[in-house]
Amino acid sequence: MAFLYTNEKNAQVILCLLKAHNIKHVIASPGTTNTALVASMQQDPFFIMYSSVDERSAAYMACGLAAELGEPVVISCTGATASRNYLPGLTEAFYRKLPVLAITSMQSFTKVGHHVAQVIDRSSVPKDAVKLSVSLPIVKDDDDLWDCEIKVNKAILELKHAGGGPVHINLPTTYTKPYGTKELPAYRVINRVTVHDSFPILEGKIAVFVGSHKQWSDTEIKSLENFCLQNNAVVFCDHTSGYYGKHRLLYSLAAAQSMLDKTDYRPDILIHIGEISGDYATLNMAGKQVWRVSEDGEIRDTFHRLRYVFEMPEKYFFEHYATGNLEEDGYYQRCHQHLDSIRAKIPELPFSNVWLASKLAPHIPPESTIHFGILNSLRSWNFFELPATVTAASNVGGFGIDGGLSSLVGASLANSEKLYFAVIGDLAFFYDINVLGNRHTGKNLRILLVNNGKGTEFRQYNHHAAYFGEQADEYIAAAGHFGNQSPTLVKNLATDLGYEYMTASSKTEFENCYEGFVTSEILDRPIVFEVFTDSTLESEAIERIQTLVSSPKGKTKERVKKILGPKGISTLKKLVKR
Repeated sequence: MAFLYTNEKNAQVILCLLKAHNIKHVIASPGTTNTALVASMQQDPFFIMYSSVDERSAAYMACGLAAELGEPVVISCTGATASRNYLPGLTEAFYRKLPVLAITSMQSFTKVGHHVAQVIDRSSVPKDAVKLSVSLPIVKDDDDLWDCEIKVNKAILELKHAGGGPVHINLPTTYTKPYGTKELPAYRVINRVTVHDSFPILEGKIAVFVGSHKQWSDTEIKSLENFCLQNNAVVFCDHTSGYYGKHRLLYSLAAAQSMLDKTDYRPDILIHIGEISGDYATLNMAGKQVWRVSEDGEIRDTFHRLRYVFEMPEKYFFEHYATGNLEEDGYYQRCHQHLDSIRAKIPELPFSNVWLASKLAPHIPPESTIHFGILNSLRSWNFFELPATVTAASNVGGFGIDGGLSSLVGASLANSEKLYFAVIGDLAFFYDINVLGNRHTGKNLRILLVNNGKGTEFRQYNHHAAYFGEQADEYIAAAGHFGNQSPTLVKNLATDLGYEYMTASSKTEFENCYEGFVTSEILDRPIVFEVFTDSTLESEAIERIQTLVSSPKGKTKERVKKILGPKGISTLKKLVKR
């Protein structure tokens, strides 16, 4: 009888990635839940296998073999107390930094805690038994498969990371038969590259995506500039990226065009640096591969296309690839011209956060700092350039609405001679309102409160909650709180606390007074500028600016999305793959 591979995809991912990382030595203990894995290994001549009835002995055997070979060794066992017997050997491996990969198979996690025979809780592992413990899902859809690929890659890479050590994988089984997979599918491999390793070849259209980023040093800026010049690379930025060097593009306006096919403007390789980004539009500009560069060396698969993690300073990476082998394909020039052509099409917009951004962005005083509320404010202002010497920030780390004003006040304490602006919606403003009464607030604060009386994000034309129309206001968009756009509530509060209060409810009123808000002179009081807008116009403005240009393919995709919805799109993708 010819034995084939298991059809269980989570086990297939393990088998594929073990082979890709050249991990071949396996010590197997008998059991039922690990049959899918062990039987598949047994029929593949790549694996060198040994048997051990006693799991405690198997773990110590792995320690000895790993120490002797200087290579990772896999141990596999079943459910019940089998995995508990690994603990002494894994503890030995932990303190000796030996690369032992313990794969403990089991029934579905849903059975834990329900008195099901041979099912124990492995969710907690002693801190000094393994460096990392991951639990794989039973693969039912593409998200589960992505989760498996990432977790298995992460586990395997951790075996040798930062000195190495033991790692644990929980592998659930469905007891699927027959074993009908003739060849293992090619699942995605992720490699970690350090300064001591060989570097992969960089070729094709290259872009750098910068998430929120710490302050740039002059040498870091120069290294990225040289890299871009030598590789004709584009740097996709938003305001939190803080990068103003050569080949920088504030690309959100182009990336957000929902009816435009963007295939020609996507790179082959996207270099990902920085941390979390709130620029949702440009997050869709990933290329065929993503290379993550960070000193933390962690797997951050933001784009679901991660291929390499470069554990090193960004400067080292960019200097290495500034080789001088420039291929003049005009990629940067095409992206730049494309962005300029779209900017030229921006029409007169409704009175909204987007309109305010279009009017105020060029007038923010030089050398000042501006903080944006998450989602609508950050999105709206990412469509427009700020002066080159203006720095920007947003609480995209935790991505909550609860600390925008406090972060602004904290930043303003660093330099009383510098202006600090904020653009914030009403829910976020009132959520963090206590800080306005803090006795350390200074004259250098300027707060633009865009008050539409609700969480206008949930009323945008393309938001999931738009399905409910005005009914979304009651509980989803939380309309009607905090005075329900009271013309006096913020005014009285601000003036009582010593702020100058400004207000506008129309374009005319705004045009008549905004210059006082952006004056470069530090006045005798901080300012709160409350602008009253309507969520309907906010949505209309976003829709207008995200549909400035179109292409036949882009229009078709957008229509298909609306007709099929998320579930239909997922089903269609599966059919195409077949």
